[in-house]
Amino acid sequence: MSEDDADRIDRNRRHFLTVATAVTGAAGAGVALYPFLASLQPSARAQALGAPVEVPIGSMQPGEMVRVLWRGKLVFVLRRSEAMLERLPEGLDELRDPNSEVADQQPDYAANATRSVKPEYLVVEGSCTHLGCAPLEDFEVRPSENWHGGFFCPCHGSKFDLAGRVFKGVPAPTNLRIPPYRFVRDDLILIGQDTGAA
Repeated sequence: MSEDDADRIDRNRRHFLTVATAVTGAAGAGVALYPFLASLQPSARAQALGAPVEVPIGSMQPGEMVRVLWRGKLVFVLRRSEAMLERLPEGLDELRDPNSEVADQQPDYAANATRSVKPEYLVVEGSCTHLGCAPLEDFEVRPSENWHGGFFCPCHGSKFDLAGRVFKGVPAPTNLRIPPYRFVRDDLILIGQDTGAA
């Protein structure tokens, strides 16, 4: 083997060792840097406490209600039937705040007769405004009791109509709260974010 061949082989070895060392060092730096970068992201618990919640509604039938948790709060999503919507104007004189005038109880886009973005869907926090108990749904109409359907809190007897509006003469002082929400698509609601509400 000539001296030129030996130099060429030596240069090739050095080049290979340099490249291999650089690649190994970069991979090691990436592995060492990953936990640091990952620690800068919010924890899963923090994300769950404040993150918006997607609610698929495409398969919901009229009169059906689903419950979800958002920021540790129970939220009801009710698909109101035509009959439920027709009953909303009944008994307005029995409601404490029929026009939803307490502004902090709902976003501006839900300050209407149905307290919703789309009349068919009610999105409301499932927490009685008296002491925070979870009201039960009672959608059965009972004319003899002057009940058109809605929500009933079994703890102290507070009653709310099918738009979450509170009745007079019960312990709850205000209507059920409407959380921020929007329709991402016709079959998907995003609770906790209302930018771009339909």
